[in-house]
Amino acid sequence: MKCPYCNKEAEWVDNKKVYGKRYGKSYMCWWCKPCDAYVGCHCNTKIPLGTMANVELREWRIKAHNRIDPFWKNGDLTRKEVYQFLKEHFNKEIHIGETDIETCKRIVNIEKVYLVKEKG
Repeated sequence: MKCPYCNKEAEWVDNKKVYGKRYGKSYMCWWCKPCDAYVGCHCNTKIPLGTMANVELREWRIKAHNRIDPFWKNGDLTRKEVYQFLKEHFNKEIHIGETDIETCKRIVNIEKVYLVKEKG
């Protein structure tokens, strides 16, 4: 896998190199140390969970999750309903782990009323 920031080969490493300790059940990830960009992998395979993200993109992805996750975590909507709304709103499948900064910004700015109306 190539780093999208420097276009050099990323390392496939134990995420202990990134976090200082093993994190999660699937502990392997792709990492570009110079760019501090990484992405976790499915079940310790080399299959990425999304796209590599640097600090700025990771911060925006966290904000996007913080915006939409409460709707399904508190029971207002199901997780499937939230992601179906995003699909309809953006006219494409949305997976936060694959989003860019601009998409994250748009998710963060979605009005609550639109998400709640979707269920009603």
